Amino acid sequence: MSSDMEKYYRENGRKVFLYLMTLCGNADTAEELTQETFYRALRSVNKYKGESSVYTWLCGIARNAWLEELRKRTRHKGEELSELTEDTALRPDEKAESEDSRIRLLKKIHSLPETEKELILLRASQELSFREIGEIFGKSENWARVTYYRAKQKLM
Repeated sequence: MSSDMEKYYRENGRKVFLYLMTLCGNADTAEELTQETFYRALRSVNKYKGESSVYTWLCGIARNAWLEELRKRTRHKGEELSELTEDTALRPDEKAESEDSRIRLLKKIHSLPETEKELILLRASQELSFREIGEIFGKSENWARVTYYRAKQKLM
């Protein structure tokens, strides 16, 4: 079983980390949660039935780890989620305008209910299909499609 986990980590570790980055926006937190995800996966690898892709299974575990982290943070007010930053090759004025737009969009996304926020981020940054998103949430592909559409409408 441990050789399976090594393979899962090699194939999916970076993608799980990036998924967690979209949720928390902090590389250190995402790294800790990635480690926690694979630790939990190792403990429950015998429960993986192969009904979904390994990546989808791992994202479900990662999502649960992130939700637990959020619960801990709400108990300990004062910690804030950091925002993502991105270095671009734009002129300073273009970069500032682009950064302002990006921050406004991220603030709008982060103001959405948790489920809608995650769905938007999974679809936009991880480019997951609605079927994969549905599997992560334990819902149908149609649920993912409709919820995504409604969340997008809220952002507009």
